[in-house]
Amino acid sequence: MSKHILITGGAGFIGSHLADEMLKLGYRVRALDSLSFQVHGADKKRPSYLNSEVELIVGDIRDPEVVQRALKGIDAVYHFAAVVGVGQSMYEITKYTSTNNLGTAVLLEALIDRPVERLIVASSMSIYGEGLYKTPNGSLSTGWERTLEQLKAGDWEVRNAADEVLTPIPTPETKQPALASVYALSKYDQERMCLMIGQAYGMSTVGLRFFNTYGTRQALSNPYTGVLAIFASRLLNNNPPLIFEDGYQKRDFVSIHDVVQACRLALEVPQAARGVFNIASDRQYTVREAAQLMAQVLGKEHIQPLITGKYRVGDVRHCFADITQARQILGYQPRVSLREGLVELSQWLEVQVALDRVVEASAELAARGLTV
Repeated sequence: MSKHILITGGAGFIGSHLADEMLKLGYRVRALDSLSFQVHGADKKRPSYLNSEVELIVGDIRDPEVVQRALKGIDAVYHFAAVVGVGQSMYEITKYTSTNNLGTAVLLEALIDRPVERLIVASSMSIYGEGLYKTPNGSLSTGWERTLEQLKAGDWEVRNAADEVLTPIPTPETKQPALASVYALSKYDQERMCLMIGQAYGMSTVGLRFFNTYGTRQALSNPYTGVLAIFASRLLNNNPPLIFEDGYQKRDFVSIHDVVQACRLALEVPQAARGVFNIASDRQYTVREAAQLMAQVLGKEHIQPLITGKYRVGDVRHCFADITQARQILGYQPRVSLREGLVELSQWLEVQVALDRVVEASAELAARGLTV
């Protein structure tokens, strides 16, 4: 009989794409999802994009009875259920810690009684804070957290204790976490709790640290989702993308198709057990470049991004991935370029409705003193 997998958060962006892939490979798939308003809207209907072969349980990851029901007959679990967003996490603290931390605890307690062959948990690049850097003399360095005075002065660069400007380099999994937001803290808790309990109870567990994931089915009207979806919602409403700082901060944007590839490998490769892996594209772009490329593929080149010169509490300057470990152990190989991925995204966007809530979200942050 084919293996039966559970995807928590399985009706969402990454989970639904993974479900398609696993069904194609002959797995049976169950999804547990709360169909939250911020992602799915007010009607709580099963998303039209969710494969009809997926068994959907609508319920909360914090509800022990629902979780126990979802685990019946399950061989492996992908734990993707989480509230997402750095800025919002800094004022909706209860919501983030309850869903992400407590929700994971409820799942793990249920798994102690009903262990599975493999548990794969979605972690995040946000746990690194600033990425890894080099000093002018070439030695490795972690950057000092930028001060409020520095940011108010529009001095965006990361320095070391000697006040030298540092050069960003790819960040490996060995870099110590620097948790700059409640969201980052909650994702680190999810990762470590899963690995810790997995080891204690003999469950094979894998952590995947996703970098900026983009693609079809991303929640376009959620102003706290991925930056490319936010840019798309602005451009589709003929508004300029809003860019914090000077727009030269560097990120790694990874296609949903490459993320799904990594998720499959995390389940199927025996050597992945107890490992933590960066999942990214192995390319870095400035946020300005990403916004301009998004405008090009949408045919909105005439709309120039608006560089706000403002800073959000919890944001970092540069963070992009070293994926050597994922390549060597998982056999992961990113295949989709940013341009190719955005062309696919733009074709999907032609039939979507994107409510632009970015100004409203920005006002929320400003009212709480979370932008400078």
